[in-house]
Amino acid sequence: MKPDIHPEYRDVLFHDTSADAYFLIGSTVKTAETREHEGKTYPYVSLDVSSESHPFYTGKQQTTKSDGRVAKFNKRFGRKGTKE
Repeated sequence: MKPDIHPEYRDVLFHDTSADAYFLIGSTVKTAETREHEGKTYPYVSLDVSSESHPFYTGKQQTTKSDGRVAKFNKRFGRKGTKE
């Protein structure tokens, strides 16, 4: 490997502000802020959404039921009764 071309890989403290959850993950993200967590100081990044607060991961996801194209067509233009 060439020297001095790779970004610095270190433990970074991520904070999900909507769920108030902290994650300590190895990352190359650059940040100027630091925070103390469990007695050690780490680079700090705040997040709006993570696996702790995203509806898909928490199971609080709302699904919308949508008909297919054919069902929508039949609903709009389908025959109500047969007239011949």
